[in-house]
Order: sequence, then C-alpha cells, then structure tokens
Amino acid sequence: MLPESRARGRVGILSENVAGALAYVSFIPAVVFLFLDPYHKNRFVRFHSFQCIFLWVTGLLIAVLLRFVGLILYIIPVLGHLLVWLIAMVVVLGAVVIWLVLMVKALQGEAFKLPVIGDLAERQAGSF
Repeated sequence: MLPESRARGRVGILSENVAGALAYVSFIPAVVFLFLDPYHKNRFVRFHSFQCIFLWVTGLLIAVLLRFVGLILYIIPVLGHLLVWLIAMVVVLGAVVIWLVLMVKALQGEAFKLPVIGDLAERQAGSF
C-alpha cells in the first residue's frame, strides 16, 4: 500500500477520491489525469490512473489470449463453442467485478492494489 493510502483533500476542482474513481471510467480519463497539471502531481490520482491503464493493457492481452484459445476450442464440435462462450462470460464477469471494486475503493479514498498491476502502478506513481 501507499504510505498515504487515504484520499484527504481536493485536487483541482475534484476531490481526490472522485478523481481516483473517475480514472477507472475508461483509459481516457486516466491518461488525461496523467497530463493535466493539478492531477498529475497528486500521488493518489496518479496511482489510480496508472493502475487503470495497466488493467486495460492486461485486459487486452487476456482478450487476445482468449481469442487464440477460442480458435483451438472451435475444433471440438458443439462443445467447443459452448466452452468458448462459458470462458468468455466468466472472464467478462470477473472484469466487471474487479472494475466495480476498484471504483468503490477509490471512492472510499483507499489505494486498493491489484496483485501485480498494483505494484507496477505504485512504482510509477512514486516516480514523479
């Protein structure tokens, strides 16, 4: 966890926790927060922005991997198609749950770290 893991004040026109949660809406606000002046100086907002960007990259890599697995599973008649749909639904449900947890934790003012991605985001947020 970050030493100052709780959002305490305001940054720009937003409070820290709202800016951190907005970073998870998509990768666009996360990138914008990394370039706008009052937000890129705040460690809490930078952490959530980097974690969001790394989460998007990880999601894209998982999607590509699942696409290749799907191509292999399509060889199996009938059952292959069902397995691909089942795996896709489980992955999408997991992604939505992770996204909601991260947004809620950011709104609560906590710097909730994902296992590998959170460490990378913490290092990037600290190197300003």
